[in-house]
Amino acid sequence: MSAVTPMSRVVPNQALIGLTLAGLIAAAWLTLHIYGVYFHRWTIWSVLTVPLIVAVQTWLSVGLFIVAHDAMHGSLAPGRPRLNTAIGSLALALYAGFRFAPLKTAHHAHHAAPGTADDPDFHADAPRAFLPWFYNFFRTYFGWRELAVLTILVAVAVLILGARMPNLLVFWAAPALLSALQLFTFGTWLPHRHTDDAFPDHHNARTSPFGPILSLLTCFHFGRHHEHHLTPWKPWWRLFS
Repeated sequence: MSAVTPMSRVVPNQALIGLTLAGLIAAAWLTLHIYGVYFHRWTIWSVLTVPLIVAVQTWLSVGLFIVAHDAMHGSLAPGRPRLNTAIGSLALALYAGFRFAPLKTAHHAHHAAPGTADDPDFHADAPRAFLPWFYNFFRTYFGWRELAVLTILVAVAVLILGARMPNLLVFWAAPALLSALQLFTFGTWLPHRHTDDAFPDHHNARTSPFGPILSLLTCFHFGRHHEHHLTPWKPWWRLFS
């Protein structure tokens, strides 16, 4: 499947809107990350503020991945493949030190054979079970290289930039792990898991029955997964239009 969004399917100012939203997501993520990791001081009020910050940072981390996802489809900045690659690479690097090219290849393999043994996001041996599927999903995308990159980043943050380990664990590691769980649950498992009801077509995908606000909060409308497979050229913010 091509990563190029056909220009005939592009709405006016799509690149401007997409890049502006991507910039807002990245700026908000960086602001909370820098504050949490380097400036937050633990007080009695932390029991109230920290869960809220972690929840928002988790959601913004999901947003970073969705920005990269749109870049993989060329829908972030239609007709500008180098810009899509640059922004997608930056979003994934911020998210968890991931590489853009391998994830793009895997994602298009998912679209080429969704819900089959050839789909890297699908667990053919346990098409209904949450935990085995999530473990397989996590192992597929987080390997020794990713662990090495994160180890280096943590060492730089602590030894050079002066981050405190508790802050790093709470405001960086926790949102990254929770967002992976959120992405898997609402963007992979719920849409592609097998149930007693048949899928609507060969895309082997369903759409979650959420309204626009809950759809945005759960996975930036990626839960509208059948629509995404039918129209992969649409960026996340057009999936509810």
